[in-house]
Formats: sequence, C-alpha cells, structure tokens
Amino acid sequence: MHAFEILMPLALILCLTKTLGLGAHKLGMPAVIGMLIAGVLIGLLKYIPFEPLQQMFFPEASKGILDVFAKIGVVLIMFSTGLGTELKQLKSAGKPSIVITLFGVVCPMALGSLASWLFLPKSSLLTPDHELLTHLFYGAILTATSVSVTVATLKELGKLNTKVGTSIIAAAVIDDVIGIIILSVLTGFTSPSGTISHSSFLPDWWENAEWWLVCVKIIAFFIIAVSLGLLLRKAFNKMEHRYPHNRRVPILAICVCFVYAYVAEKIFGVADITGAYVAGLVLGGTLQETPYVEIKADMLGYMFFSPIFFANIGMNLDFSGFNVSFLLFGIIYVIVAIVGKLGGCTVAGLLCKFDKRDSFRIGCGMMVRAEVVLICTQKGIDAGLVVPTVFPFVFVIIMLTSILAPIFLKLSYKKDEPVLSDTPVSEQV
Repeated sequence: MHAFEILMPLALILCLTKTLGLGAHKLGMPAVIGMLIAGVLIGLLKYIPFEPLQQMFFPEASKGILDVFAKIGVVLIMFSTGLGTELKQLKSAGKPSIVITLFGVVCPMALGSLASWLFLPKSSLLTPDHELLTHLFYGAILTATSVSVTVATLKELGKLNTKVGTSIIAAAVIDDVIGIIILSVLTGFTSPSGTISHSSFLPDWWENAEWWLVCVKIIAFFIIAVSLGLLLRKAFNKMEHRYPHNRRVPILAICVCFVYAYVAEKIFGVADITGAYVAGLVLGGTLQETPYVEIKADMLGYMFFSPIFFANIGMNLDFSGFNVSFLLFGIIYVIVAIVGKLGGCTVAGLLCKFDKRDSFRIGCGMMVRAEVVLICTQKGIDAGLVVPTVFPFVFVIIMLTSILAPIFLKLSYKKDEPVLSDTPVSEQV
C-alpha cells in the first residue's frame, strides 16, 4: 500500500464524523453518537459493489493503519479525561457523593455480571478458562458514567450549582477513578496462569509468578506513577513559571502521557488507557497551565485521532454472532445498564437524606454513558474477555441514556420555579 492511499479514507472519516458529531451536539446528544453513526454509514459503503469506490476508500492495508490511529485516539481521550478530573472535588467530596459513587458502581456491575452469567450464551465466551473474569468485565463496562449531557441539562435548567448538581459532578469524578481501577485489575488477569503475557522482555521469574504478583504489579504501578507524577508536577510548575503559555508544556505533557501508557501496558500489565488517565491526573488539577494543556490535548485528539476511534468502532460493528439467545442477553444487558445506575444512585440519594424527587434526579444524572463505556468495551475485546458483538448494545445504551436523562430531568423540574440559566443576566446578552 502506498502512503497516499490512506488519505482518502481519512478525509471521508474526518468529514463525516465532524458533520454528524456536530449534528448530534445540536440535538442535545453527545457528539460521540454522531461519530458512531458516521462509522456505521462508512462501513455500509463497503457493501456497494463498485470497484473504484472500494479501491479509493477501502484499500486492504488501511484497516491496520486506522487501528493504530484509533488506539492513539483512545490514549489521548483518557489523558484529556485525567486532565479534566478535579482533584479538589475528590478531596472535598462529601459523604453523599461517595455513597452515590459506590452504589453507582456496585449496582450496575453486579447486575451486568449477573446478566452475563445468566443470559450470555456459552458459545460467546472467548475465554472459557476466564469465565468469571468475562462476567465481571461485562459488569465493569456498565460502571462508566459521563455527565456531559447531565451538566448541559442542569445548566439549562439553572440547577447546576444546587446540592443535586454538585453531588452528581463529584460522584462522577470518583466514579471515573474507581472504574479505571476496576478495569486495571480485570485486564491484569488475562493469561491462563494469571500473569501478563505481553511483557516478554522481562525475566522469567517476573513472567511465571503467581496471581498475587499481578496484584503487586498493579499496586506498584499506581505507587510509582503517582510518586513520579509528583516530581513531574514540580518540574512542570517550574517550566510554566519560566515559559508561561508556551507550546513546549503541552508537547512534553503528551510525551509523559505516551510514556505512562507504554510503561503501564508493557511492564506492569495495566491497561495503556489507565497509564494515560493517571498521567492526566497527576499533571492536571493544580498546574497553572492545565487548561492550556487540556485544550492542546483535545485539539490533537478530537481533530484527528479520536474521530477515527469512534468511526472505527462503527465501521467494524460485528453482527455475525447474533442469535436469539445473544439477542436476549443484549436486551437484558441494556435494561440492567439503565436500571443499575438509575436505581442504584436513586437509592443512594435516599440513604443520604435527599427527598424522593432529588434522589431520582441524581439517578437520572448518573445513568448517562458516552465515550468511556466504548473504551472499556474495546479494552475488553483486546483482552479477549468481551465479544465484539456486544458493541451494538453498548451503542444502544449510549443512545437511550443520552436521550432519557435530559427528558427525565426536565420532567422532574417541571413543577419547580423556572430558572433560565446559571449564567448571570449580564452575561446572557
């Protein structure tokens, strides 16, 4: 394949994902949905029996290149997510946010794992030796929360700065951290002996260790990553003071992201996206230039790599394993995804002395899923724990939660006194 042959597929992907992503955003839904639909439409073009079209947009070697770009996109998304995580909110999160988070993680994970165990066809288990891990991973996928739609809705209603709004945002931050830890643990046990099979350059004693060493590796990664991150933060603070608002700061930050992602996967057996997220976490929050770094990281990711990731998922949706039993599992999986978050966080709200209506609002705000659930699903597929056929149901989960959450929230606030916006009147002009 010649290098120029990848240019037309890239042009098609970027043009269509940006167009449909903007359309989804204007409809009040995450841009991710538009990008996924763009990928599905591009995938359907493959079936048009027109040879010049196939040669122009779907050269044989393009899939491998797009897969590489997609993986870089995932790493950048998680790095940006880490940068945007407010450590101050983690420190100041009160008891309600912690309880909401715990119920918002445990309930969907338990229901998702139970649905997998009861309804997933045995033929769909890619790793029979890791059947328990498979069921747990299907549950872990459902722990992800994305509150971008919720924030936009609450802001429109003028309720973002209420106790409900702040509790949802703080809980979502803690939810992300716990979800990443769960993902790291589960992906660490992907070989039959419970060791990480892809660290081939390490000594045999490291490779042949028992399952407990996998846990030690994971803990060691977080300790080393955070400790090194504290030193890096001081170095970046000095750099920012000496070179304020300079492009070298975000460039070096992205270098740190890539190094963390590589070391996490290659040496410690932790998912590369975990390394990227931790890099963002340790470099974000207190740095003066964090917003500038985040803007540049988003620009690099969302201008090029991230749209390729979302489109690639849509292009590669797999319906080959569909049968009646798997369809039944998929329907149950979608239901427990919604009920787990909505019900679990509503109960948590009641336990924290919120009234019934506010508790329901918390459940609605926490049930939305977006890009993180796609990333978790993809990591499960890469680890051999999840079948690609589940992607259409994950897509349905994103669609339904993104549509239902704003509707439910607006209906719950319908009888309250109308407030147009959190923005001061002087800034609304």
